Amino acid sequence: MQGKITKGIGGFYYVHAEDRTVYECRAKGIFRKEGKKPLVGDNVEISVLDQEEQVGNVDRLLPRKNQLIRPAVANVDQALVIFAAASPKPNLNLLDRFLISMSQQDVPVIICFNKQDLVAGRELEKLARVYRNCGCRVLFASVLLEQGLEEIRMLLKGKTTVVAGPSGVGKSSLTNRLQPGADMEVGEVSRKIDRGRHTTRHTELIWIEEETYFLDTPGFSSLYLENLDWEELGRFFPEFEPYADGCRFQGCMHMSEPDCKVKEALENGEISRSRYENYCLLVQELKNKKRY
Repeated sequence: MQGKITKGIGGFYYVHAEDRTVYECRAKGIFRKEGKKPLVGDNVEISVLDQEEQVGNVDRLLPRKNQLIRPAVANVDQALVIFAAASPKPNLNLLDRFLISMSQQDVPVIICFNKQDLVAGRELEKLARVYRNCGCRVLFASVLLEQGLEEIRMLLKGKTTVVAGPSGVGKSSLTNRLQPGADMEVGEVSRKIDRGRHTTRHTELIWIEEETYFLDTPGFSSLYLENLDWEELGRFFPEFEPYADGCRFQGCMHMSEPDCKVKEALENGEISRSRYENYCLLVQELKNKKRY
């Protein structure tokens, strides 16, 4: 029987099988010998040892379409990154890091700003302008008021989607609305520190409907860029591309060079200042990292 690993804890793998039963499985020792480790999202073949107790063995890993490093999952079609429009205030530097990380792994991203009901329309428009040309779809929602949920459902349909973002932005609340059977623990945002308590402690794939899976991941408050040289950072900012060819110097970093068309576009309001400033900070961070 075939199925998909939805969760892995303490050496047990929970497989949502084609008969719509979730089996608790152990992986065969041959995987260790071959240096393979099953991942959440893996399509597998299992043998059922006890139908009544719903236990079995993972016999074979089927070929992977892709494999993400952070979070460690397989066969992902897209990422839905959720930030709150307010409470907590969105950390756009953290969001830009996530976009770069997903781009490194060739995973398309949908940006969702939740809690739109807490923010005035002009503030939402400011956020939309920042990410309008970053190569991602941007949407706004209020899980509490059930606004924007149908659009999210349509974007998830028929895909395996990694859902990520800081704690306290409504990821688990959204999961509960999309699949009430998931019954995720929801944490309140601490008023003292204005960020959420970590309510998702492991990566779990949740079945929404036929061929539609939603992968909730633990919240993060920091994200370090890996396997990236500062000289190549500009290619992860798609809004620079239409202007970069017009720069005087080939390989222009768009910082201190004269006759830089990217900086000109910035001054003309054609490129988001927030995105550009984050780009400069990340270039410096990667330079320092390489130095030490």
